[in-house]
Amino acid sequence: MSARKQLVVNADDFGFTPDVNQGIVEAHRGGILTATTVMANGAAFDDAVRLARETPTLDIGCHLVLIGGHSIVSGKAFPPTVGRLVAAVARREIRIYDELAAQVRRIVAAGIRPTHLDTHKHTHLAPPVLEAVARVSQEFGIRWVRRPFDFPLNAAAGAAPLAMRLANGAMKLLRGRFHRVLEEYGCRTTDHFAGFQMTGRMRTAELVELLELVPEGTTELMCHPGRCGAALRQAPTRLKESREGELEALMAAETRAALERNGIELVNYGGLGGAERAKTIAADEHG
Repeated sequence: MSARKQLVVNADDFGFTPDVNQGIVEAHRGGILTATTVMANGAAFDDAVRLARETPTLDIGCHLVLIGGHSIVSGKAFPPTVGRLVAAVARREIRIYDELAAQVRRIVAAGIRPTHLDTHKHTHLAPPVLEAVARVSQEFGIRWVRRPFDFPLNAAAGAAPLAMRLANGAMKLLRGRFHRVLEEYGCRTTDHFAGFQMTGRMRTAELVELLELVPEGTTELMCHPGRCGAALRQAPTRLKESREGELEALMAAETRAALERNGIELVNYGGLGGAERAKTIAADEHG
């Protein structure tokens, strides 16, 4: 019988840089990390695939990218913001479904069978992106899709800066339509989500306090661990030294103790049940 509280600890950005990849694998092998999502257009995608083969217990999904980096389909640079992405879609400069499907195909072709989907910068909150992600979920049989709506944090858990709390509140206004679309396509989500308001600020003390607040049911905790080496320092991201702090928190003895104290069971998406294997491209073409 499963625990009343089940937690998927999922790292974004697998494939971003080799030092980020290293930190993610370390957090899994020596810490509480149970899953990650890989960027098909990441500069260190091949390195991530190699590490995935060497780490079969690491549950892997797709970190679908439409902001930052370059298109798998056209090779052109993606827009830098959601606003510019929406404008590019309106001008038909980006065919969202075709791009996301191509990213999943590249991941599957590398021998990875993804169990879950999420998007870089939560772009699937935008209606046209959500529709495409839901189609991809249905097309490839990857039923789990991230619900990016944080459960409330209290002051003890290091309440987020005002701007981040306002952004989280605005995101929640989209919740009704978000879940209607996922239900229409047969997608699944965890009961709860956490991590957005703590992005870049998750240290051991904050993580321990957050674990005190994990509710009953299934929860995904989003995180961004990594080693801050030369590649990451040169990469276009604000999350650099903070990744080292998250890695330390995920591997801390205090964190393990908090899991036990609160009766939280670590799981991954494959272990939650109902996650279907992604269809291979060959089966798709010849079935």
